[in-house]
Amino acid sequence: MAISKELLEVIACPKCHGDLELPQSEDGFLCHACKLKYPIRDDIPIMLIEEALPL
Repeated sequence: MAISKELLEVIACPKCHGDLELPQSEDGFLCHACKLKYPIRDDIPIMLIEEALPL
């Protein structure tokens, strides 16, 4: 999956509004402040707090 640079510049954690990191595996966005991973399923980022996985 190719995430656009524009999306990476504006996407933020829905819980703390902090920066997210996209690891090379591109299987989910990581928020180190909240220690959560927002998964990517079928090339769609799931940005719901209740769907986030603990790191």
